[in-house]
Amino acid sequence: MTAGERADSMIGTTADARTALDAAVDHLRGRQHEDGWWKGLLATNVTMDAEDLMLRTVLGIATPRTNDETARWIRSQQRIDGSWATFHRGPGDLSTTVEAWVALRLAGDRADAPHLRRAAEFVRSEGGVERARVFTHIWLALFGLWSWDDCPALPPEIMYLPAWAPLNIYNLGCWARQTIVPLTIVSALQPVHPVGFGIAELKTGAVPPPRQPAYRISGFFRRLDTVLHKYRRRPLKRLRQKAMRLAAEWILARQEADGGWGGIQPPWVYSLIALHQLGYPLDHPAMRAGIEGLDGFTVRASSPDGPVRWLEACQSPVWDTGLALAALLDAGVPADDPAVLKATDWLLGEQILATGDWQVRRPDLPPGGWAFEFANDNYPDTDDTAEIVLALRRVDDPDPTRLRAVIDRAVLWTTGMQSRDGGWGAFDADNTHTLANALPFCDFGAVIDPPSADVTAHVVEMLAAEGRTDEEPCRRGVRWLLDAQEADGSWFGRWGANHVYGTGAVVPALIAAGTTSDAPAIQAAVRWLEDHQNDDGGWGEDLRSYDDPAWIGRGDSTASQTAWALLALLAAGEDSAAVDRGIDHLVSTQRADGGWDEDLYTGTGFPGDFYINYEIYRLVFPIWALGRYVARSSR
Repeated sequence: MTAGERADSMIGTTADARTALDAAVDHLRGRQHEDGWWKGLLATNVTMDAEDLMLRTVLGIATPRTNDETARWIRSQQRIDGSWATFHRGPGDLSTTVEAWVALRLAGDRADAPHLRRAAEFVRSEGGVERARVFTHIWLALFGLWSWDDCPALPPEIMYLPAWAPLNIYNLGCWARQTIVPLTIVSALQPVHPVGFGIAELKTGAVPPPRQPAYRISGFFRRLDTVLHKYRRRPLKRLRQKAMRLAAEWILARQEADGGWGGIQPPWVYSLIALHQLGYPLDHPAMRAGIEGLDGFTVRASSPDGPVRWLEACQSPVWDTGLALAALLDAGVPADDPAVLKATDWLLGEQILATGDWQVRRPDLPPGGWAFEFANDNYPDTDDTAEIVLALRRVDDPDPTRLRAVIDRAVLWTTGMQSRDGGWGAFDADNTHTLANALPFCDFGAVIDPPSADVTAHVVEMLAAEGRTDEEPCRRGVRWLLDAQEADGSWFGRWGANHVYGTGAVVPALIAAGTTSDAPAIQAAVRWLEDHQNDDGGWGEDLRSYDDPAWIGRGDSTASQTAWALLALLAAGEDSAAVDRGIDHLVSTQRADGGWDEDLYTGTGFPGDFYINYEIYRLVFPIWALGRYVARSSR
């Protein structure tokens, strides 16, 4: 292509981008709630639905309607090989399939039904129920389908460990500690709710893997678990009773206004079970609020086979609103537009001024962050806070003094949450004690919250926007990011899939903080992105990249991941065919209503284990990319 031909092509691309941007903005405006917020659906996998059905069975509140609708949804998500996956088009997952099988049996499906026979065959081919994760075994134990003796012991006496002691609950990530504390009660009481079926179809007779030598950490903890099992049979009664009471008080103190715990499904479910086993009746205010709150996370829809019901593992209105507000501003919507001001007012009201668990590590730091959800005051996070500040500071608010005060509180809180190594974790500072990873019950998902490249990048970008690039926190954050760059030029993505997300976050942050576009780190990142562009002009990265390096940077193109790559290239000042092709991909795949389709998951809960499809991502991030491209082309 000659220079003249490319110039003509760019004119056409810019015009098409402008048209696509306008349509997308109209679509985003139409999705704003009258109170000012946005909230897309948050899809995960049928583990949530299976455990909701099992929870209702344990509590005695399951109904034919909820069972039928949930079972219908679970069946609809089964793969052809009989399994259930943890993400769209992903491989079958053993534990998810076991839990789905049990839930369907509870709902009345026969074990010899074709779909359950296929599921059982898959389970056996993967080593059987014996190889399922600990949390699956705990659910089975609740129904007498697995021995409590074969589940790791979780003594409630850990509540007495001070914050400085190894393996205290505050060395776990906030999501893990909120899950473990109620499970200590359940583990101590070992409740059993018998059901009228067994799980022989799921067993292979596989023996447990051999224990590691005692001199290894995992081997030591396995032997410690044997001791704890003996203690569980004959505990010091008064000490145990006091420990369970302390755990219950801890749980109750952290129940949120919506009735949940942490705004996420696992601690919510286990807290309800723990309280119920302690004798809290269903009409107790805490139990009633918890059960009613779960209904607010329920999505009902129609299907060819009848109504279906599924559960959101979490809800993300604060995050979605911050991203949507930034998207509108990047699209050129006036800073005093009514939609902008309405979103701003809502976000200002959501700032958290209460204390939380984060103060265990930062006791003198004043509050000022935002959480992810409608109600999660105990656990604001630095990622939401950084992105919201980046958006709010661009708003032309009629009360700039109020706005400035809110931003200053948020910046102070976020800066104070920096870890000693210079990076930022999401919910806690210095939550880096890897010893917890070796505990026998920590075989699913991340259990600690160390600094990550994507979160650190968002905070660095926020500090740079606030004019703090010369201050020590920002400089240390930049150093952390440069040290964290992979050998191939990319960055790992903790909360989004995966290296495309990490690189898409870090490059704009480094540029904002003063790194030049010709710096080796930036050029290496640009080369990596251009080398991983798909033939259709987009970018994609399969979630299997968390387990298999062969998938890093590889996968079918998605709107959100294409936008992340474009944001990095645009920040680096790239004016190349790769950028034009990426924009063309977004334009050509846009729906008539201004949105994009995206069945593939691009959000990450726990790398390697739990993934998320954020409905809002496929809209807001393309708007960011298109808006920045159009703005640059207009200069």
